[in-house]
Amino acid sequence: MPDGGGFPECGHTAKENRPTQEKFHCISCGHHAHADTVGALNVLRAGLVLRDANPA
Repeated sequence: MPDGGGFPECGHTAKENRPTQEKFHCISCGHHAHADTVGALNVLRAGLVLRDANPA
């Protein structure tokens, strides 16, 4: 996400959520994680939404 990425748990999106390239710290709920983990969760959830919207 171009603005710093949203946290999949609370949905908050802000540049400040990414203090460094590798760290994610949600300024809304305070959750800390590796940025790659948060990105992977965002991709997974987007894929699940698409799958559920377009059943085979």
